[in-house]
Amino acid sequence: MASALLTDLYELTMVDAYLSEGLHDEAAFSLFVRRLPARRNFLLACGLEDVLSYLETLRFSPEELAWLESLGRFSPRMLDWLEHFRFTGDVHAVPEGTPVFAEEPLLEVVAPLPEAQLVETYLINQVHLQTLAASKAARVVEAARGRPVVDFGVRRMHGVDAGLKVARAAHVAGVSATSNLLAGQRYGIPVAGTMAHSYIQAHDDELAAFRAYARRYPETTLLVDTYDTLEGVQKVVRLARELGPDFQVRAVRLDSGDLVSLAHSARWLLDAAGLEHVRIFASGGLDEDAVARLLAHHAPIDAFGVGTAMGVSADAPSLDMAYKLVSYAGHGRLKLSTGKVLLPERKQVFREEEDGVARRDVLARHGEALPGRPLLRQVMHAGRRLEDASPTLEEIRSHAREELARLPLEVRQLEPVRPPYPVDVSPVLSEAKEQVVAELREDLHAP
Repeated sequence: MASALLTDLYELTMVDAYLSEGLHDEAAFSLFVRRLPARRNFLLACGLEDVLSYLETLRFSPEELAWLESLGRFSPRMLDWLEHFRFTGDVHAVPEGTPVFAEEPLLEVVAPLPEAQLVETYLINQVHLQTLAASKAARVVEAARGRPVVDFGVRRMHGVDAGLKVARAAHVAGVSATSNLLAGQRYGIPVAGTMAHSYIQAHDDELAAFRAYARRYPETTLLVDTYDTLEGVQKVVRLARELGPDFQVRAVRLDSGDLVSLAHSARWLLDAAGLEHVRIFASGGLDEDAVARLLAHHAPIDAFGVGTAMGVSADAPSLDMAYKLVSYAGHGRLKLSTGKVLLPERKQVFREEEDGVARRDVLARHGEALPGRPLLRQVMHAGRRLEDASPTLEEIRSHAREELARLPLEVRQLEPVRPPYPVDVSPVLSEAKEQVVAELREDLHAP
């Protein structure tokens, strides 16, 4: 369980002020992304499982309360409220693994105002990280054209929590396995790995290293580029001749150099030696663009290891994600800040499809009945998740695969699609916005 103190100070100061003013009516907050990064045609929603677990278990310990009291910032009323805090609200969300677009809610929280405000920081933190990671990984998987992708990124991810959550998000998006053992143990993700150059360097010669490692792990992948890649492949061929029918090595790994040329040459050497079954695994600073280039040049590569670029979403390391009040005490709320205009009211998203392919989304007011498939579902009531709101990771992964396949081909491609996938606002929601805007302007100009 995450510490209740993993939040921003102003969340607690606002809650204290709400309590002192008696502002505790029902509020609705919407979590969404204002705009997509430059090279993203869609985002893949992820992180809901952690949100629901957090909301169900959020408690303030005596030690945390004592520390908050020591700051001298909070009223006795506030500290007592925190001591007895339990989240009692509802949550509506798109299922993990659902493609979403700008301004569409990934989730909405409906709860007494202080409760809904308190949880903002953690919800953004978890949904942001995992949606960012899943969206990047989906691009790598798309570029690989059905070839397995292994997550190699934990050592350069931004901390331990990211190392775990990114591995999970990548698996949701279609990544086959991870090198991260803790992620494998915690989430049931298949684990995979080869060897490091240090293992080869620790031996007097490369063939001796291959021989020893294959003796201990017969069905291994051998890293062949420590000294000279094609010489390394030839040593694998020599090892195969030595071992005869006992040779069970599954693949060679190329980790540097001109991977297109090296893959073609390695494939020729292996095939000429009758080792057609030995696959070629490529790694070394890859991202979706590098993978796509390799396959565009018909490099005979069977699988990819992708690390840092995917793990930290190097080309788009953040999303313009927000968690905003859209309704309070039965009235729509919005803001008119430049570049940050907000649609009021709780919402629903309808995805219209033709022949199984998504054609447009309509962002509607909650309660509307429009053509298409509604994406937001209730997943929590009165602080407890609903029975059907706990799919397995493999069910989430299957859902993501099916939903991605429903996107138009041009939306799944790596380059920005022009025009972008259409997301329209329903007339009812547009009218609600205009009404709230008119009321605000009337109040602003009142004497």
